[in-house]
Amino acid sequence: MSPATAPLLIELGTEELPPKALDELATAFASGICDGLVKRGIAADVAAARRYCSPRRLAVLVPDVAAQQPLQKSEALGPYANIGLDANGQPTPALLGFAAKNGLAVDQLQRTTDAKGERFVARSEKPGQPTAALLPEIVGDALKALPIPKPMRWGDHDYSFVRPAHWLVILHGDAVVDAQVLGLRSGRSSRGHRFHHPQPVHVVDAESWLDALRAAKVLADPAERRARVRAEVARVAPAGAVPRLSDALLDEIANLTEWPVGIACAFERDFLAVPQEALVTTMETNQKFVPAFDADGRLTEHFIGVANIDSKDPAEIRKGYERVIRPRFADAKFFFDEDLESPLAAQQEALKSVTYQQSLGSVWDKTLRVAELARVIANRLRDTGIDVDAALATRAAALSKCDLMTRMVGEFPELQGTMGRYYATASGEHADVALALDEFYRPRFAGDGIAQGRVGQVLAVAERIDTLAGIFAVGMKPSGNKDPFALRRAALGLARTLIEGGLALDLRAQFDEALAQLPDSALAAGVPKGKDGRVVAPDPAERRAALATELYDFIIDRLRGYYVDRGVPAEAFEAVRELAPPDLADFDRRVRAVVEFAALPEARALAAANKRINNLLRQTAGIGLGAVDDALLEDGAERALREAYRAALVDAKPYVEQRDYVGLLRRLATLREPIDRYFEDVMVMVDDERVRANRLSLLGAVAGSFLAVADISQLPAA
Repeated sequence: MSPATAPLLIELGTEELPPKALDELATAFASGICDGLVKRGIAADVAAARRYCSPRRLAVLVPDVAAQQPLQKSEALGPYANIGLDANGQPTPALLGFAAKNGLAVDQLQRTTDAKGERFVARSEKPGQPTAALLPEIVGDALKALPIPKPMRWGDHDYSFVRPAHWLVILHGDAVVDAQVLGLRSGRSSRGHRFHHPQPVHVVDAESWLDALRAAKVLADPAERRARVRAEVARVAPAGAVPRLSDALLDEIANLTEWPVGIACAFERDFLAVPQEALVTTMETNQKFVPAFDADGRLTEHFIGVANIDSKDPAEIRKGYERVIRPRFADAKFFFDEDLESPLAAQQEALKSVTYQQSLGSVWDKTLRVAELARVIANRLRDTGIDVDAALATRAAALSKCDLMTRMVGEFPELQGTMGRYYATASGEHADVALALDEFYRPRFAGDGIAQGRVGQVLAVAERIDTLAGIFAVGMKPSGNKDPFALRRAALGLARTLIEGGLALDLRAQFDEALAQLPDSALAAGVPKGKDGRVVAPDPAERRAALATELYDFIIDRLRGYYVDRGVPAEAFEAVRELAPPDLADFDRRVRAVVEFAALPEARALAAANKRINNLLRQTAGIGLGAVDDALLEDGAERALREAYRAALVDAKPYVEQRDYVGLLRRLATLREPIDRYFEDVMVMVDDERVRANRLSLLGAVAGSFLAVADISQLPAA
């Protein structure tokens, strides 16, 4: 650190900030401060800037911040010489005005030359402003740019923020930077823990701030606070109990506490009769407690609370935590016991009174459509050799929405599917049906796996196909950032289930099946009104065909990001997309084969050859290409390519039958040499029309052999 630089600390103290937004706010605040320094040309080590936060503060520490801006240089271009000077070489009014505008005499102007000739230029230099003078504006801009959807006001001020602000510390080294932000005058007085250290914390300089707060029982470093939460949970965990502290729960607890302290707690074992998912949801989501499991993954009666105080009497805190959780558990047990009094299927009647979508009918109507789709899909999969019971798939579909009407799911909506599995099991349903009622919601979130059971996979596909077809039909497809029915997520879940489950289904045919079940009135509901305000009823068949194509394209668009996340080059994806295979499991096999083919030494040359062939065929669009006439072939490279192509076709047949696309492309890769020789020795676009057409037919056949897998002309060429 040079004498002209010093670390810069900015801390804004507030009322308790929203825990789920705290990390984002801290990151944005630090970025805003660093961007403000860079924008104003203030030298600073912004790459090493550290963001800090706690429930009551946002802060940033930037090392090596210069005390002043560098010399500020400015340049203003003026009139060209032929305009600025008259015939006698005297300044014209235009030049005089330019000089006066820039505060210079004419003889202080300089000249420069560009493509149009010589022109006058006003150059000036002035000292940069002190960093301290610029910081109030930098801090103000950074706060205005924070992602705060609903800022609040307090007192009778005209400014607003996410929470009322109470103190402001801005130190450049050991010097206080005088500033006023949100009605606060900056100083060197921070605040410690609300209970352990209510008195002000005197901060000597920027570098000692973190230690000063730590001494006042505040861990302002979020990483340090998270590490302490983990350590505290492990410290108080009972012997034999394994705490489950997810990253999301860890983040939230850390953002609720400034000095985390673990408290071991327990509840009555009778509550363990309730499905553990309900108890865990209550602990994690509602109370921010850490559940504990045994070695076999079963929930125990132990849980851990994390307090924001190092109490002299932790037993009292434990009693409070146990007292607050007991009523929630009692409610869950009551709902569960009451729901078990009736079989799950008894809830079907209630689905008839719940509207799914105005033009698509009730939830029961949707259930019937999904059940029919599940039956059809299961039977089609059996034809491909996948063992799945159509009766079980239909039964699972018929029960798939029943748990939505139970008391438990009404109280804990996030347990839909999970409770369906419990209630189906209690009702004596087949184990595959019960599992499917839970699994068909998967993937529930990014990174989640697909359903593992075949019945669950069938139901997952049927449910998403009906949802996509119905909502597209009524004209409520996603637009921009709006996707109220989560159709993008449904599309990706559908694609992943088909691909990762290896389900060989014609996606277009399945959308045709789903659209055929929709009433014509639903199809008309999605047609926009004309200029006269009337809706022209479309032909149902044409409307369904157009929707099927649109839905297929929508699914494929989701796959682009899916493959990017798996490191598949965009060119490989586009090469397969050009062929639009309706079977997504087959689509995936082709993509992976193209990726492997692209790594071969012959790939670039063959991609270039296919591009060249496509260009030649494009020039002759409209001219019918027939079978290759061997009598018109010349000896040498042309006949050699024909023979090599014939041999490749014979060898390729078993690869095509087995859909071994890797093997097929490897065999076709041996055509590189005869193709290269052909283009070196043979003129394709000759004057003789018969010979030209014959040569184009041969090239078309060669290119077509690659199209059995993908359009490899999309790959990078040599």
